This record gives sequence, structure tokens and C-alpha cells, in this order.
Amino acid sequence: MDKLQAMQLFVRVVDAGSYTAAADQMEISRALASKLVQSLEELLGVRLLHRTTRKLSLTEAGERYYQRVSEILGSLNEAEALASELQAEPRGRLRVSAPMSFAIHHLGSAVAEFQQRHPRIELELTLNDRQVDLVDEGFDMAVRIARLADSSLVARRIAPCRLLLLASPAYLARVGVPQHPQDLARHNYLSYTLAARRDEIVLVNDGERHTVNLSGSLRVNNGDVIASAAVAGLGICLSPSFLIWHRVQRGELVRVLPQWQIPDIGVYAVYPAGRSLPAKTRSFIDFLVERFGPEPYWDKPQN
Repeated sequence: MDKLQAMQLFVRVVDAGSYTAAADQMEISRALASKLVQSLEELLGVRLLHRTTRKLSLTEAGERYYQRVSEILGSLNEAEALASELQAEPRGRLRVSAPMSFAIHHLGSAVAEFQQRHPRIELELTLNDRQVDLVDEGFDMAVRIARLADSSLVARRIAPCRLLLLASPAYLARVGVPQHPQDLARHNYLSYTLAARRDEIVLVNDGERHTVNLSGSLRVNNGDVIASAAVAGLGICLSPSFLIWHRVQRGELVRVLPQWQIPDIGVYAVYPAGRSLPAKTRSFIDFLVERFGPEPYWDKPQN
């Protein structure tokens, strides 16, 4: 006996209410259908169906078995569909929301390579530092840079995101170099207004932890503007390494309190929870993880 075939047939017999209809669906004879169910009952050692000349009905054991087998077959069908989807070429429109600065600095060249790999995907990339509602606004996924709170979304980490305190050499020469986190209180802090705690920084060094409240003359909702103001000597900024790596390499910005660490955040792909992830979305997330990964190029030592 083919046990899987017998299980499939049993479920179809129950759903259709007759051996004949189930046999027709599976393109086998009624006699074979009856024999398969009988063999399944013999294997299990219980009667699954009450048989009369007029109708079929489930026994108590049959009811429990039917519920469980239906779930198993549903999962099996889903797994088969997923495997087939993975073999198929991803296609269709993919709507992605992404933060402005990260997209400008890193997604432009990335999406060009992605579309060369997947020419049948039509990518619609919307840049916005606002946290969009994926479901209400019709996005397939979003790239987010944060410490993610609990939500109804599924998240996959694309890359780490190191946060650095920075200032221009000219600013530090003029105002002085902080030696301790508490020294930051006398400096002009350039604040990113979309941060969860925009005027508060936590610094850690060998088990010692300080939370510093800062203030300053500039508040902006865009990291590039803040970095440019820091380069111009206006004050100290807290910036992700992916945004300022070239400025640091060129010496336009230097690290402040480099021995003190700021808890990292992450670059994440988030998407609505569901039974299965479309191939177009999965392929883009896999690509981003491959391209950036646990040690992204902007954090690697430069020769």
C-alpha cells in the first residue's frame, strides 16, 4: 500500500462523501479506492468510516485522524508549492520602501545588479525615512534601520549598523576633544529627529555604562544633512557607519570617544507575516543579505 496515496484518498472520500467521487478525482477505480481505505484501517488498527448503503460517516477515531491528516497534507502541498516557486524565475512588481540615505549610498548600484539577475521583476523603490504601514500602503517589504520592537511583521537581518560619534578636526581643535561621556554635555550636538531617543546616547566601555542627554543648535530629519553640517564644523553627530565611511576615510570626520561603544542597531528587511513569502520578495531579501552580510564593505578596513 502507498500510505501517502491512501491518506490522500481517505481525505477525498470524506470531503466528497463517496468512494466513487474520490476515485474519479484520483483517477483510480472505485474498487481500488475502497481497498486502499481498508488497508489504511488495517494498518492503523481502527475503523475510520461507518459504511452503509446510503452514506459514509466518520467514526470518532476517523474524525481525529481526518483532522490531523488534513493538516499534514496541507503542509505538504504548501512545501511542494514553495519548492516549485523556488525553481521558477521570480517575476512581477515588487514594491519596496527604504530609508533615504541608505538607499542613496548603497541601494542604487545594488538594485542595478539585482535587476540584471532578475530581469522579470519590476522593482518600485520608494525612499522615505518615515516608517510606512506595509499593508495599508501596499508595500511588499521595507528596509529598516533600527532596533526592532515586537510587531506583526517578519524581520530578517541584512547587515549590522554601527553607530559612531563624530566631529570634524576643526571643530575639535576649536572646542576641545571630549575625554569622557559626560564631557559631551558642553558640546553642540547635531540631532537626528527621527531617532527613537534623539537627544540621548548610551555609551559602554568595559562594563561601564553612561547615558548622556545632549542638546544643540540643529535638528534634522536626514542623516546626510547632519553629516555635512558636522564636516563643516558645526558640532558632534551620531551617524551610522554606512553613511559616513568615505568621510572618515578622507579625514573629514574623526571619531569622538572611540574607546566607548554605542549599542549597534541593524539593517533589516521586514515584510508582512503570511503563510509563504513570494519568490520576488524572497529573491530580493536573499540578494541584499548576500551583498551586505554580517561584515558589510563599509565596515571593512580600507587599504
